[in-house]
Amino acid sequence: MLSYLRQTSSLLMTEFTLQSVSEKIWVLVLALTLFAAFTDWRTRRIPNWLTVPAFLAGIALNSIFGGWQGAKASLQGAGLALGLLLPFVLLRGLGAGDWKLMGAVGAMMGWRPMLFVLFVSILASGLMAVVQMIVTGRVKRTLWNTLILAKGLATFGLGMKRDITLDNPTLLKVPFGVGVGAATVFGFVLTHLRS
Repeated sequence: MLSYLRQTSSLLMTEFTLQSVSEKIWVLVLALTLFAAFTDWRTRRIPNWLTVPAFLAGIALNSIFGGWQGAKASLQGAGLALGLLLPFVLLRGLGAGDWKLMGAVGAMMGWRPMLFVLFVSILASGLMAVVQMIVTGRVKRTLWNTLILAKGLATFGLGMKRDITLDNPTLLKVPFGVGVGAATVFGFVLTHLRS
């Protein structure tokens, strides 16, 4: 599994990408995502008081450390994260706190490292979802709901059943913030193992 993730991460980005993140930024991103993971695990929410200042700090710190290039990279990372995940938020398949967390990660790390974190977060969340489906015995129903959500994405939500959203308390939910925290730790370890 680890070799597969390394191959996939190599295809997704160059080795320079993760190492281009400053150590000071790494510390902040790790603190942000681990605290968000803890909060999301316990409360199933990621608060604005955590994500919004982190978003602004990412832009400010990258501007200070990298000048206009840093500011540009920060805005590209935030914009790409928010743009990619917006359809899932609008269809209520992803929470707004998760969306803002990825925007803050993008603002801190830039677009390439954010893509790595997002990709690994999706894998980690998918793994958690599979375990949760098996443990609760809801594999068939969850796969059917996933198919309906995918259809909703393809049709921009037209004609989608509205009971397949985060608002439905009977559906299984995975704390995406935990996946983001795990992905960030994995990225940090991968970066420092290569050094």
